[in-house]
Parts: sequence; C-alpha cells; structure tokens
Amino acid sequence: MDAQHLAERVVARMYDNDPFSIWMGIERMVVEPGHCVLRMTVRAEMLNGFSISHGGITYSLADSCLAFASNSHGIQSMSVETSISHTKAVKEGDVLTAESEEMNLGRRFGIYQVRVSNQREETVALFKGTVFRTGESWFPDEKEGI
Repeated sequence: MDAQHLAERVVARMYDNDPFSIWMGIERMVVEPGHCVLRMTVRAEMLNGFSISHGGITYSLADSCLAFASNSHGIQSMSVETSISHTKAVKEGDVLTAESEEMNLGRRFGIYQVRVSNQREETVALFKGTVFRTGESWFPDEKEGI
C-alpha cells in the first residue's frame, strides 16, 4: 500500500477508537504521511470560569494532531514530551485549526510542531511534541506497505 493510503488507514483507525477526539468534534481536514490538519468548533461546555476556552481544549486538539501525524507513517508512536504556549484567548464559537509540521523523523524519535489558529487565522497556541516510535506496525498481519 502506498504511503498516503497507509496514513489515511492509520488515522481512520485511531480516530474511530478515540472517543475524546470525537467528543471534541474534531474533523480531519488533511491527513498525509507526517502531516495533519484538524478543525473543531469551541462549545459552551469547553469554557472555563473566565468564559474562555479551557487551555486543555487547545492542548487536546494539538495533541490529537501530533498523534495522528506521528502515527501516519504506519509505526505506532506515543508522546514522551509535549509543551504548549497559549498566545491568544479562545472563545465559544471559535473555529480552531491545528496543523502539524514534522521537524525531525528518526528511527526511534520524531519531533513535531503544531500551530493552532482561529477562524481569523490568528495563532492561539503553539505546541511542540516529541514521540517515541515503538517499531510496531499498525497493521502487523499485512506483509506489504511498511
């Protein structure tokens, strides 16, 4: 199977088994090997006591983007270190887009940056994640493709 088809299959399997991303209303806009674009709308139940989005919402969106992008090569990967900088308040009704960039991909580790922006294309958060690549295939029973 080609790299694009593999990326789509992996992310579809991950998303279908990810009730939190589904609850958040995350839409997969772009899925490519090492790259992902996700979108979601902030709802009232995602707000904190200041009537702005809880920081965990942008973090979770970026974390899902990291997970999908880093696993899209067909090798099971998990985060070992992440950080986020919140740069602008997010409000109810804001449409957030997270886009990953694969900064480095090695045999055992990958480094990614995720930019989260609102519907006005303003950056609302910057996220960095390092993943450990286990070496385990997402589809170990299939001989081709990885």
